[in-house]
Amino acid sequence: MRLVVAFTLVAVLTAASTGALTFREARTGVLQQSQDAVIKLLRAQVARLAPELDFPPGESELRRFALDVAGGEPSGIWRVLVDYGDLSVTSAPDDPFEELTPALRSAVDTSSATVFQRVNSGDHTALVVGMSVAYAASDTGRTVTSGIQVFLAVPQTTELAYVDALVSAVERATVAALALAVLLALLAARGVLRPVRALRRATRSIAEGRLDTRLAVDGSDELADLSHTFNETAAALEESVADLRGMEARARRFAADVSHELRTPLAAMSAVTDVLDEDADRLDADTATAVRLISEETVKLARLVDDLMEISRFDAGAAVLHLDEIDLAESLRRTLAARAWTDLVDTDLPPPDALRGRVDPRRLDVVVANLVGNALRHGARPVRLRLYEEEKPGAERLAVIEVLDSGPGIPDSVLPHVFERFYKSDVARTRTEGSGLGLAITTENVRVHGGTVRAANRPEGGAAFTVRLPLRYDELADEGRP
Repeated sequence: MRLVVAFTLVAVLTAASTGALTFREARTGVLQQSQDAVIKLLRAQVARLAPELDFPPGESELRRFALDVAGGEPSGIWRVLVDYGDLSVTSAPDDPFEELTPALRSAVDTSSATVFQRVNSGDHTALVVGMSVAYAASDTGRTVTSGIQVFLAVPQTTELAYVDALVSAVERATVAALALAVLLALLAARGVLRPVRALRRATRSIAEGRLDTRLAVDGSDELADLSHTFNETAAALEESVADLRGMEARARRFAADVSHELRTPLAAMSAVTDVLDEDADRLDADTATAVRLISEETVKLARLVDDLMEISRFDAGAAVLHLDEIDLAESLRRTLAARAWTDLVDTDLPPPDALRGRVDPRRLDVVVANLVGNALRHGARPVRLRLYEEEKPGAERLAVIEVLDSGPGIPDSVLPHVFERFYKSDVARTRTEGSGLGLAITTENVRVHGGTVRAANRPEGGAAFTVRLPLRYDELADEGRP
């Protein structure tokens, strides 16, 4: 559109300026030709008729002279005024000769040359010509004025018709120029914008993940060079992404393989540490401390391996939802009871069967356990667990789970990273009870349910983790969702 408008503006300016110049020159030529013809004919008439006048002339002679001068024009449109002293006669009876201006009369009085003036009179334009009748003195040969002044008024209707025809011709030429400009603009726009549109579609295709998209390279202009550069960039990007995906797949497979291979020796170690724990009281103090330390670290390592296996399933897109319609409040109570947290956490839960939803019970248990355990480890009591339904007009019904603690809260610099893998707010504490994967696993479990999880600080102090889960989930989710 901008290209079409630009072409149109250029065409308008070109046609207007060309038309204006052409009109001015043509108008000047038409009027000049008409003016020269009238003056030449007037001089010829006066030169032919003046010698026949008697001097001093009477009124009747002046009238006949005016009629003879006016009759020199075949179409009969001339009107003549002749002055001699106090006598003033016209070729038409009672003609006021309004076209004659004082400026023209003064010019005739002071000059022996023929003068003219174009005058707008009413609804028409007239050419007014004035001249003094002169004769050559027989004794000196000098030109002497006779005192007779002749004024001629000629309406310029024919010339105006020519000018109007010129205006119409310029208008028609301008319309044709505009149409041609628009046509050329459309052709130019198509030639320029077609490869640009193809480039836009190809860029959008790559943004959508189709990295094998390429452009056809035609010609050798700048757009063809741009298409060639785009193809090279797309090829390099496809190769880089393929390498990155391969590295990522190998890293995931490595983590999964390592975690899987560690499970067997960890199971044996756990069994041995359980036996050692039972006999720790009969060992000496140093040995008992070492046994308990090994037992604790084995438990942590087993938990880390389980978390890595879970993350690997999410990364591989193998996480499957097993949905069941359950009482959400009862599920939360079982989570607290299974970990002996019932007396450590204040609850605000709806009554039995008041809030039901289709969720994966195991994954909901992991979400709540991770959030409550995080609040107990890093926050401060009292820790509160809330469950309620959030229903907005025209929106999907949501179950909202809130875990609130009374600790110092989460630093502002940490908030954007709390759900990242292996992120710990205190970099100096590299060894902590958690693996750094709990909140990341929580996020993935909430995401496969189609929900959201958010961390924030409470105005009264402490951290707040809020989970929103849809109460009615698509039946197809039973088949799994990456």
